[in-house]
Amino acid sequence: MFETKASRAFMIEAETGTVLFSKNPDEPFPPASLAKLMTVEVVFNALKSGRLSPDETFYVSENAWRTGGAVSGTSTMFAEVKSSVPLEALVQGVIVQSANDGCIVIAEGMAGSEENFARLMTERARTLGLDTSTFVNSTGLPAAGQAVTAREMTQLALHIWREYPRYYGYFAQPDFEWNGIRQRNRNPLLPMDIGADGLKTGFTEESGYAIVASVERDGRRLFATLGGMESETERAEEARKMLDWGMRAFEKREVFAEGDIVGEASVYGGARGTVRLRAKGALSILVPTTEPERMSARIVYQGPIKAPVQEGEEVARLQIWFDETLSQETPLYTAESIDRGKLHERALDAVAELLVGWMR
Repeated sequence: MFETKASRAFMIEAETGTVLFSKNPDEPFPPASLAKLMTVEVVFNALKSGRLSPDETFYVSENAWRTGGAVSGTSTMFAEVKSSVPLEALVQGVIVQSANDGCIVIAEGMAGSEENFARLMTERARTLGLDTSTFVNSTGLPAAGQAVTAREMTQLALHIWREYPRYYGYFAQPDFEWNGIRQRNRNPLLPMDIGADGLKTGFTEESGYAIVASVERDGRRLFATLGGMESETERAEEARKMLDWGMRAFEKREVFAEGDIVGEASVYGGARGTVRLRAKGALSILVPTTEPERMSARIVYQGPIKAPVQEGEEVARLQIWFDETLSQETPLYTAESIDRGKLHERALDAVAELLVGWMR
């Protein structure tokens, strides 16, 4: 089994959604610059919907300049105070240079203040199903109450890749120049020739060094978040090792073909006592090339399901486990309709449920 010096980590494969590694994935930690992924997601969403355009200009306030600009001593794109900067340049500054001034300029331009924009970030996170991650500012600079998890940062990265292909290439941009100052991308994985094309690094004294990373190689794409490393060198090496392992230690297998019956669920009060289940489309998963027997599967549902049952209803989920890690979870749908049973059949079901309920 793979081991890492990261105190928290989570890695998934993009096509199947298979969880390849999980270690303290739901432990909240200060995001540092990883928060900028949520900032750019809000921007990308506005660009995709047409509410903003890349060539719109945003004003650099004195607050943005002092808090995140040249005089702040933090990562900056050196935007001049009281100047106007095109949104496309601000996005590149945030992604490539981790520009705090760029984040604040965007936040003030879109929501009037960083506080308002941070509320938008958290609301957007909830919309995306990120139930823990909470944002207090647009930059990730230390702030009480600001926290993310490795699982949710990985899910956010996958979402950005899927939803915004037009803008995803910024994460692999090797450098960016603004105000006559060229800075290289801070992602240490990009020059390693391992197929890396994103996404963000972060550091705080409290939680150590972190990274949200993505690689694509030989048709397989992985996303991973690692946190709690002790140095930049350790962060780069641990991320590279995990992503390389993820590429080599698993093989794709089709578990069920399209239309295959996956299993059955119990039916209460129906003309039949069970209903057959299937997934939507073929179901594939990545399994370890060694020790595949450590994988197991179970069908989970709240039941018995009350008749009548219509074909195509989502009633259960197929969970595939690797040891104690939930590796993949897929919705299951009824493959047939089940009418209500006759009176005596429903009466027998009621007696059986009473006995089962008493034994629980």
